[in-house]
Amino acid sequence: MNQLKAISVVDGRYASKTKLFQNIFSEYGLIKHRVIVEIEWLKFILKELQLETITDLEINKINKIKDDFNLDSAVKVKEIENITNHDVKAVEYFIKEQLENNNLLKFKEWVHFALTSEDINNTAYALMLKEGSFIIMDLLRNFLNKLEELAKKYKKTPMMSKTHGQPASPTTVGKEFINFAWRIKKELTNLSKIDVEAKLNGATGNYNAHSFVFPHINWINASQKFISEYLKLKPIFFTTQINPNSYISEIMHSLIRISAIMIDLDRDMWGYISFGYFKQKTKKGEVGSSTMPHKVNPIDFENSEGNLGMAISLMEHLSVKLLNSRFQRDLSDSTVLRNLGLVFSYLVISINSSLKGLNKLELNEEIINSDLENNYELLAEPFQMIMRVYKEDSPYEKLKELTRGKKVSKNDLIKFIDKLENIPSEVKNKMKALNPKHYIGKASELVDIYFKFFND
Repeated sequence: MNQLKAISVVDGRYASKTKLFQNIFSEYGLIKHRVIVEIEWLKFILKELQLETITDLEINKINKIKDDFNLDSAVKVKEIENITNHDVKAVEYFIKEQLENNNLLKFKEWVHFALTSEDINNTAYALMLKEGSFIIMDLLRNFLNKLEELAKKYKKTPMMSKTHGQPASPTTVGKEFINFAWRIKKELTNLSKIDVEAKLNGATGNYNAHSFVFPHINWINASQKFISEYLKLKPIFFTTQINPNSYISEIMHSLIRISAIMIDLDRDMWGYISFGYFKQKTKKGEVGSSTMPHKVNPIDFENSEGNLGMAISLMEHLSVKLLNSRFQRDLSDSTVLRNLGLVFSYLVISINSSLKGLNKLELNEEIINSDLENNYELLAEPFQMIMRVYKEDSPYEKLKELTRGKKVSKNDLIKFIDKLENIPSEVKNKMKALNPKHYIGKASELVDIYFKFFND
């Protein structure tokens, strides 16, 4: 019933597909990651910087605050927020309460020491983005594996191409899948190389309070060590109060390109299904139309395309908006960042929908072969090249006159070949023997090259 009342489809209709992000990008997830950062910083300044003596037993008790954090804990934080009207301060007070409950009162005022809210927020979001990106990359690898599987299976299966929607030089089904595999693989490689960056340098990025209170500590090095070793993120130093979010923009732009490639694939699959090149496996009980019983619609690719469009629109805004903040800080980025979960949710819905569509495909070789047999005009391209080699007069123009906008039979081409004056008989025989389904160039070899390149 709660899903039926959800305003957003990601928490309603598609909740079962997006639940893997609930512990990452929800309000609970954000609070949990804030607690993680606060606790790790507390341990760092006490243990690493030795600002106060602490035992291993006390460290273990502090760790339990984050390890035992659950939904009830998050509710307590929200209750505190109702009083403070400040979400990060509520987390600080919650941790202080937990310290007090565990006889760790002496560490209470080291919580959130020398930090601004944005030090906690940007590191929490960085951890969340890192987790979310891993999930998306795993899904995309599964999607890529499916494309590669189909490419291998159909690498030698000839298919008529369509350029401008019109019959064009044949390819193979497998080669068309490998075109998309290569594009996705390239973008996945780029995405995996983007460092998730974080800053922890105070109210305006200059370690002001840190340096005033403990001038003997190299706070720049300490910050670097904390971010890289404790949080496993990449530290950045040149900031205002907020993280400039360049890495988020890079991730969004990479995912935008991946999404655009997937839309290209979805539309092509939609088209191939409409041509009859692919059939879709049916499932007992499913309905394709409320009035037309015969229909098996390509709904998975349509669903994927639509949700990818939603993801792209959000990512385009995020990738630009998050690079802007007035002077040293404003809050306009804060409300936008809360929508990161929507981006990842729309992406996971889309990837799974497209993958579901690919898994339902069945090649219809009868229709594919029929199209090749009924479009002998496709051979106008190789024939004019042969005519050029043997100095036949006006090869392009003659074949244009024979074939443009017309259906041409094999016999029509044989008659045309017989009239050629300069071409040797053995070459004419080669031309007559050519069938559109054998005119695939190096398509299957290119599939092999893809796998050899990436396996090596």
